[in-house]
Amino acid sequence: MPDSQLGLVCITDSDEVRYRIITRKRLLQHDHPAQQALLRELFADNLRRLERALDYCRRERIFLYRIPSALFPFSDEPVGREVLDEMAADVGKVGDSATASGIRLVMHPDQFVVVSSDSPGVVANSIKILDMHAHIMDLLNQPRSPWALLEIHGGKSGRSAAMIERIALLPDGIRLRLGLENDEYAYGAEDILAICHATGVPMVFDAHHHVIKEGLSSYEHPSVRDMLEKARATWPDPAMQLVHISNGRTAFNDRHHADLIDDMPSSYAAAPWIEIEAKSKELAIRKLRGGESRLG
Repeated sequence: MPDSQLGLVCITDSDEVRYRIITRKRLLQHDHPAQQALLRELFADNLRRLERALDYCRRERIFLYRIPSALFPFSDEPVGREVLDEMAADVGKVGDSATASGIRLVMHPDQFVVVSSDSPGVVANSIKILDMHAHIMDLLNQPRSPWALLEIHGGKSGRSAAMIERIALLPDGIRLRLGLENDEYAYGAEDILAICHATGVPMVFDAHHHVIKEGLSSYEHPSVRDMLEKARATWPDPAMQLVHISNGRTAFNDRHHADLIDDMPSSYAAAPWIEIEAKSKELAIRKLRGGESRLG
């Protein structure tokens, strides 16, 4: 894909890019000062690991990096937020370094972020988690625009009206960065496209989710190119359009991701930014760049 920027998702298949985590059980075994100390050390270490990830991207000339949602665990809680805000200057330097290198930073909150839920508690927790992601992007000095995308799915089916209503009420730090991705179950590409038009939020088109949802047998089905073009029209700047690609592990329509990308839609040659959602992440990118994948 010579004209597309290929994106690395969170970690490498090798040990080159890895992050630390902490369980809630372990954290809650300690009092507040000890929790702060644990998180302070973990956050600083993960920030250094993010720097190494950016160094890796520079070496490999990768200009799109998806930051893991758990970069700063529990920073959606007061104790974590306090510690993270102490580190604001250091976090800002890392974000500025990415910007200076032309590396685009995006995030993809976990699947339990469901703003369309019919449970007020789930919605409130989803917004809290999105706020954490937006705060991290702010601390990284990333713009409040789809350049610093926060990608989410539609969630519970049949809740488009609720989703449209709730997106309109989101704080600017979230809403101005938000992108909606089609999935293979509840919200197909046309469903998400309609929500994107209603909210002014850009659409992240995932071709693999699309072929599974529609029961297609090839990425060359006309609807793949059609949806790619329709999705591009939802972006305020078409040059920012971001798409996803993965292949089925055991069969074309297998929802589980394969190690590599052996099939790429030919229409993706026109996609400016492609997140590579393959298990063997960096190897998949190298093979694509080496022309070893089959287009179409």
